Amino acid sequence: MSKFSIWVSSMRLRTLPLSISGIIIASCLAAYNGVFSWSIFILAILTTLSLQILSNLANDYGDGVKGTDNDDRIGPQRAIQSGKLTPNEMFNAIKINVLIAIVLALMLIFTAFGVHHFLLTFTFFILGVASIVAAIRYTVGGKAYGYRGLGDVFVFIFFGLVSVCGCYVLYAKTLHHVVFLPACTVGLLSAGVLNLNNMRDIQSDEKSNKITLAVKLGKKHAKTYHYTLVIVAILLSALFGILYYTSPLNLIFMVAYVPLYFHLKTVKNNKEPKLLDPELIKLALTTVLLAILLGVGHLL
Repeated sequence: MSKFSIWVSSMRLRTLPLSISGIIIASCLAAYNGVFSWSIFILAILTTLSLQILSNLANDYGDGVKGTDNDDRIGPQRAIQSGKLTPNEMFNAIKINVLIAIVLALMLIFTAFGVHHFLLTFTFFILGVASIVAAIRYTVGGKAYGYRGLGDVFVFIFFGLVSVCGCYVLYAKTLHHVVFLPACTVGLLSAGVLNLNNMRDIQSDEKSNKITLAVKLGKKHAKTYHYTLVIVAILLSALFGILYYTSPLNLIFMVAYVPLYFHLKTVKNNKEPKLLDPELIKLALTTVLLAILLGVGHLL
């Protein structure tokens, strides 16, 4: 592989669509309420993508230097694990990406609030710093929260609540009750993607002392937890459709329930952890599909 291809691979492009699901929903809700802005939308997408890439690079670095990524791991081989990139090269890339994320976040905050909303500007500056720290500290450092079973909580908060609610505030300069159910839906499904990843790697993580929630629960209870995440997400999205119903077109997002049903069936019957890997991209893309259809359906 060329150096460029190695870097592209280390960014894990297949994880990027999931990261913008919340932005899509918030933007559609903002458009429905007449506060949408293309400049905010584009900068929100770019900022979110930069944070997700930062998280992916930091994850590669953290797991690589700790030895968690080893021959026992089932998922795709990581850059440091394979020896294609050195820890120093990855660390330098992380520093560059932090700068990019900071610049994009500041541009987004200034575009959204200008100089007229000091409290919101300050709040989102703190949220931006927290997002960068959370992206790095998932696996990096002696107290990495991903090694203490807290990854699911952070994913729910940042992929769900912060992404949807925060993005809507960027548009509207205020919070609206319409965003809460979609935010929880995306947060739960995103946590499901992480849990699926941790279920796949449960044996190698346990050996490496990476105590994810899946490791804490064990294989059987991790499956039950997974069903709960997906089913509650379905129920909350259905409740959103009922509460904000104005037309049958509002409910087109329920099409996404079909692949979710088959996904749960596959997970239920699974006996080989490595066979869960294809389900990761399926669940992630289904979450994106649900986000698009939920947002567009609300607009229609």
